[in-house]
Amino acid sequence: MKSIAKIILFTIISSMLLCGCSKDNSTSKSNSNDIHLYDYEQTPLQLGIDTENQADNINSDKLEYKPLNYSPQSAMWFTANDYPDILLGKTEQEFTITIKERFSNAKSLGINTVYVHVRAFGDAYYNSKLFSEGLFMSPNCEYDPLDIMISAAHEMELSIHAWINPLRCQSEIQMNEMDDSFTLKQWFSDNDKKEKYMSLVGDRWWLCPAYLEVREFIAKGAAEIVHNYDVDGINIDDYFYPTENTDFDADAFKQSNSKNLSEFRKEQCSLMVSEIYDAVKSENPNVLFGISPQGTLNGNDKQYSDVKKWCSQEGYCDYIVPQIYFGLKNETAPFAETAALWKEMTTNSNTELIIGICTYKMGKEDIYAGNGKNEWQNDHSISSKEVKLVRDMKLGTALYSYDSTFCPSDENADYMKKERSAIETLLLK
Repeated sequence: MKSIAKIILFTIISSMLLCGCSKDNSTSKSNSNDIHLYDYEQTPLQLGIDTENQADNINSDKLEYKPLNYSPQSAMWFTANDYPDILLGKTEQEFTITIKERFSNAKSLGINTVYVHVRAFGDAYYNSKLFSEGLFMSPNCEYDPLDIMISAAHEMELSIHAWINPLRCQSEIQMNEMDDSFTLKQWFSDNDKKEKYMSLVGDRWWLCPAYLEVREFIAKGAAEIVHNYDVDGINIDDYFYPTENTDFDADAFKQSNSKNLSEFRKEQCSLMVSEIYDAVKSENPNVLFGISPQGTLNGNDKQYSDVKKWCSQEGYCDYIVPQIYFGLKNETAPFAETAALWKEMTTNSNTELIIGICTYKMGKEDIYAGNGKNEWQNDHSISSKEVKLVRDMKLGTALYSYDSTFCPSDENADYMKKERSAIETLLLK
């Protein structure tokens, strides 16, 4: 029954994921060489294992995993939207074979970094004491998806970043069904805390970042992943304040004595981001923390995410990936001009700018693009043209997503095959 319910729920939330995803068998700590390639031309990786210290490293908190990261990043998003097909109802062997095939395809394209969705709706696709089991995991799953993905990525010399949505949580039904041992359920069951810490927006509960206890819980969740797994980075995307409704955090705003709601909310998001950053660095200072916000300043203002601060000041992120999922002729946010604006805005030399590029719009009408609404239908090489523009700017790229790049609709299959070839030429140049 639980498995059937998961499949039904998938139909409801698939579109949300596209907008933008007590076992002890966690990946053991290894001594892989820390590789940061700061020259634009990438060179082959040489991974090494320090066998002399390997046993000590597994059992010592003092010896840290040395992350594998690249600059510039050539990244790709792997969303939880794929899990019903590749994870739910699959054996460990089946999932392992599939994820290795997908990572291999990505690497053949020139990808060096994978962002894997490990917490999409307050649920964990890894062994967690803080969050309940992932929606699209088989009931009583006996293997750890993140553990398998980390091993597969590192075998292929790919950097792997755990992608989480910090504020977006479960539906009403799922919250009621959650085990009482989890913090989210305890807050949900406590009327006072529920009223303060959580709000129902649409059909889903969201955490409010205006409370210290909530921000500490979110930061602890990021730290748990870094502590238990050899991830190379933690990434959060563009789900900050889910509404402009003043009721969402009315009590916290009133108690703050602040005069400006927008500035108050921006500060709460910045506090949350900085606390996640600090939590990650406290576990391993070499693990990267990245943010993937909206592609436009107006979009970020509506979510109260202070991207200007995060791009210019220390202590917020190591890299930022604006989701510039727009065409070259988009009337409101043309791709080249928008990317140039982000480059101008990212003034902190310790924050790497990576441009998010989509492939899922190929062949579709872009209804919010004004005069450019038909360009994805008329030009099937927009994504590769955008990759070239970004490479010429000497910036990193992040493609959204694996599914739309390698599993396009039948009518776009031939076009996407040509696009993959063009992108491969650019990324491996």
